[in-house]
Amino acid sequence: MLSPKKTRFRNQHRGRMKGISSRGNHICFGRYALQALEPAWITSRQIEAGRRAISRNARRGGKIWVRIFPDKPVTVRPTETRMGSGKGKGPPAYWVAVVKPGKILYEMGGVTENIARRAIAIAASKMPIRTQFIISS
Repeated sequence: MLSPKKTRFRNQHRGRMKGISSRGNHICFGRYALQALEPAWITSRQIEAGRRAISRNARRGGKIWVRIFPDKPVTVRPTETRMGSGKGKGPPAYWVAVVKPGKILYEMGGVTENIARRAIAIAASKMPIRTQFIISS
């Protein structure tokens, strides 16, 4: 799973996901891409599942770029603790990437359009949000 090697602080505020993505919202590396249409937290497991789905379907050809990285820690209440007194006490349970509408999640290059469309459709089914397939002009 993806996670940062080192962080400055162990816990973070949850924050609000309002507005659209101002960075990372156009294709830079490949020719085909998967773009988010809704705001969400995408976990490192979901990112990895999508990456594996694309690489399996692209087989040997092509190159894949993962454009999101889970750098936000999410803590959960430790087991067998009483109600109240906050829940940011323990170590991070998992890591998430904050995704806003318009953000590119994955890019692909070096394959034909129908292979890319099929591979990215399978990766899109692993995501907890609505996405769209886009092609750079």
